[in-house]
Amino acid sequence: MENIFILLGIAFNLNLPLLTAWLLDHWLGDPLWMPHPVVAFGKAISFCEHRLNKGNGRFIKGTLMTVVLVAGIYLITFFLLRWAAFFSPGLLLTLQILLIFYCLAGTTLVREVREVFKAVDRSLEEGRKQVARIVGRDTSGLSAQEVRTAALETLAENLSDGVIAPLFWYLLLGVPGMLAYKMVNTLDSMIGYKNERYRKFGCFAARLDDVANYIPARLTAFLMVLASGRLSLLAFVGKYGNQHASPNSGYPEAALAGILNCRFGGPHNYFGEEVWKPYIGCNDRLLNTEDMRISVHINRRAEWLMVVLVILTATLSSSYF
Repeated sequence: MENIFILLGIAFNLNLPLLTAWLLDHWLGDPLWMPHPVVAFGKAISFCEHRLNKGNGRFIKGTLMTVVLVAGIYLITFFLLRWAAFFSPGLLLTLQILLIFYCLAGTTLVREVREVFKAVDRSLEEGRKQVARIVGRDTSGLSAQEVRTAALETLAENLSDGVIAPLFWYLLLGVPGMLAYKMVNTLDSMIGYKNERYRKFGCFAARLDDVANYIPARLTAFLMVLASGRLSLLAFVGKYGNQHASPNSGYPEAALAGILNCRFGGPHNYFGEEVWKPYIGCNDRLLNTEDMRISVHINRRAEWLMVVLVILTATLSSSYF
């Protein structure tokens, strides 16, 4: 019994920043009035890209920029936390909570997806405008079905990129690792494109993002299936997860498509260029608001499972070592 109380004490003290930050994300999302470090990441990437992405040696320049920015944010965060710990445990705790909170992005997208479904129920044009806030494609010609599909695909992907992956890297490398992952993810979203401008310069950043998300994407799919209570869907994920153009995005999408018994993928218009994404699933049925509710419920349960997994692993590792 005494050992159990000791473990509970370790779990509470060790994971208080994580639990507090996760609850804050559920409560607040990403308030527009709060400055966000990802905005600063974006400005730093843009500043460097405009000065380096020209002339010869673009691959080397892009690689060096990526390594410096990712390593830099890791080291800055590491020493910032060491500085806070030197001055005050309370300051350290506050800083940890704030940084973890910034790295979690589950609630904001859930709210956006809900708004997409409400908007498209009012009018197709409203739905197109609303979904344009969360996808990177041309939405002006989407049908109502395509608007709903795009929103749910993005919800599944964001569960991995916005929640599970940051928590995974938090477990491995602490708060600095979490911030470093967010830098990797931001780099990929800004320069990881296969077009003329970024094909060479952003190649390393895109591959690094693939590596950083390899385990989290598959873990996300497993947690979604576990949250659904239908482990037989793992076979569905195994069949369709590798069908996506991305080596990772297909797995959470496949999990959600299996849970909803629907079909994702197909043609996408990326501002004048039609890109065909392989179909994930085979039931081309119409999606509705109930599908959105189920998807949000699965997302929330998968988040909860991941938080529990992180807490248990961190606690047991701490008590063992």
